[in-house]
Amino acid sequence: MGIRSRPILTICLAGWLMTGCAGTGQAHEAEAKTQQGVASYYSDRFQGRTTASGEPFDQQALTAAHPTLPFGTRVTVTREDNGREVEVLINDRGPYAKGRIIDLSKRAAKALGMLKRGTVPVEISYVR
Repeated sequence: MGIRSRPILTICLAGWLMTGCAGTGQAHEAEAKTQQGVASYYSDRFQGRTTASGEPFDQQALTAAHPTLPFGTRVTVTREDNGREVEVLINDRGPYAKGRIIDLSKRAAKALGMLKRGTVPVEISYVR
């Protein structure tokens, strides 16, 4: 192997390793089809603010914040104590309160019947 081919080999190997690592993280995320925890919803003061995905936040859209799921992922959120469910699009990061797994828009929270309680136990199922 000549001196010129070593940098090319090194670059190829580095690229291959990075690709393998990225794929492993996505595969791990895909393995966990559901999550259980506590949901909350955004307060009205966030209306119109820019989300982490760059979209303006809309309380009337069926959207949510999740700490790790890719933007554009659709999940079904099922309220565990009454069985009500809603499908939402992940377009933001959060929640940042300990023990919570998803922050919902007001419309999504209303669909689950949680506006008066503020937080409820839920199960998240990945749709796509």
